[in-house]
Amino acid sequence: MESFYKTREFSDLKEMLDQSAELFKDRPAFEIKRNNEHFNISFPRYIEEINGFITALAKEGYKDTSIAVCADNCYEYCLSYLSVICSGNVIVPIDKELMAEDIKGILNVSHSKILICDEHFLSRVDISGFNGIRILCISKPAKGFENLETLACFVNRGINLNKKGETLYKDIKQDTRKLCTLLFTSGTTGVSKGVMLCQDNFIFEIKSAMGVVKIYPEDCGISLLPLHHTFESSIMIFFAPYCGGKVTFCEGFKYVLRNMKEFNPSVFVAVPQVLETVHKRILKKVSQQKYGEIKFKVGKALCKAGSMVGIDLKKTIFKEIQDTFGGNMRLIICGGAPIDPQIIKDFDAFGIQVIFGYGLTECAPLAIINNDRVRSTDSIGVPLPGVEAKIIDEDENGIGELCVKGGMVMLGYYNNPAATAEVMDDDGFFHTGDLAFVDKKGHYHITGRCKNVIVTSNGKNIYPEELEYHLCRSNFIASAMVEGKDDSKGDLQVHAQIYPDKEEIREYLDKEPSKEEIDAVIKQVVNEVNREVPGFKRIKSYFVRDKEFIMTTTAKIKRSANSALKGKKQ
Repeated sequence: MESFYKTREFSDLKEMLDQSAELFKDRPAFEIKRNNEHFNISFPRYIEEINGFITALAKEGYKDTSIAVCADNCYEYCLSYLSVICSGNVIVPIDKELMAEDIKGILNVSHSKILICDEHFLSRVDISGFNGIRILCISKPAKGFENLETLACFVNRGINLNKKGETLYKDIKQDTRKLCTLLFTSGTTGVSKGVMLCQDNFIFEIKSAMGVVKIYPEDCGISLLPLHHTFESSIMIFFAPYCGGKVTFCEGFKYVLRNMKEFNPSVFVAVPQVLETVHKRILKKVSQQKYGEIKFKVGKALCKAGSMVGIDLKKTIFKEIQDTFGGNMRLIICGGAPIDPQIIKDFDAFGIQVIFGYGLTECAPLAIINNDRVRSTDSIGVPLPGVEAKIIDEDENGIGELCVKGGMVMLGYYNNPAATAEVMDDDGFFHTGDLAFVDKKGHYHITGRCKNVIVTSNGKNIYPEELEYHLCRSNFIASAMVEGKDDSKGDLQVHAQIYPDKEEIREYLDKEPSKEEIDAVIKQVVNEVNREVPGFKRIKSYFVRDKEFIMTTTAKIKRSANSALKGKKQ
């Protein structure tokens, strides 16, 4: 696919930032909320602090050094990320939810010399064993950590040097093919893969994605997903400053709607679970109103009719729903798991475009995406400009492994050439491990992970993600995981673990449900799903969980950590 928006030229990320400081000098780069007060940080101020950070690092001799950051989403996280990259060092973003031993392991494996963290990190992680690692605290350290250096003091030293004529921040040669970001794909530090990305990966992503998706200087993005995740960081740390957009920060998932009303954002990055939760709340509120469901359907029909004759009724008819998101929401970028197409259609009816796409950490992360001209509701879209994609080892249904090639593909896995060779072929294609097919329009559809496929004794392929999608369409199921398990005869059968939505079941039964009543409701859902799928795909056994699944910070089920339970035969 070709770009249809013009993108500006720059050779490295520092040049991009300097351009933005000039182009958007009158605009805020961030809006910060602290102690219930709001203040802005302008683009010139942001670049001044980046330059100060770079000078401070260079002055103390940090070069080609790994510098880790482990903190809640905040301005200082973005500042650290770009400053470390532009200083010729390597940023190592760490999942803030990892256990202390996992964090320590990543620090050791990456040979990090500095750790940038916040009070939340210090309150839960014992840093006494972090020998030889310099700690920079984002906020003023709490009691017991008074001797720790603050990030602000470190950056201000550099700013003061620059004001006195220091030019270190200008003198650093930007090697765009060199490792600049090291991302670990899990917390199992003994075997986790460190994905190596360079500036060229991010530059390709910026120019390619911004060639088909428009973000304006007037846009305001609200950051909710953890910034150690490339999906979130690509939009908030790279795309936003390129476009001149403003970034704000959510105080946590339970505060997201309140924060939206405070910041009035227009762009939001989400995983399907977030949209599903919000969508469910909206429909529930609609159903509680007199003639609510009829009004909802009529409203969608009127909006559709109006758009056909060039009249936009969305913000008038669905103003109350728009106000839920702050009143200005226009674009949600979503990915990471399958999503019900109806949710995308409903959000479009509300006047909010949902762009659903596909990516991996190894691809920095975007590779295939819907965009401002491709608006499919049931596919991941088409390859970004400059990206090649192919399906290999196709079965009789055209489903095979998805492989991609382009400037976004990683340098390789850190100190692991064998693992790199397993996923990179001689033609430069990265083998994603995801199963997909291409429809007649050239749109790509993900069906599951290669390693998750259940192959029955008669050679049939069953994709767990498809059945999980069907199960989770029910309001009575909060989450589900489908896997293959041997029956008493040693034959592989389809088994599901199901975590029920007890609140929905309680409302449905109009009483506190017993375990037997919950099981009966879930059995009904499983039977309905089984009627929708061919016989060989039917769920043969299931287990109703009392506890939630162990999840990643991006709301994905950790399969290996949740696959030890035995099934209950129907």
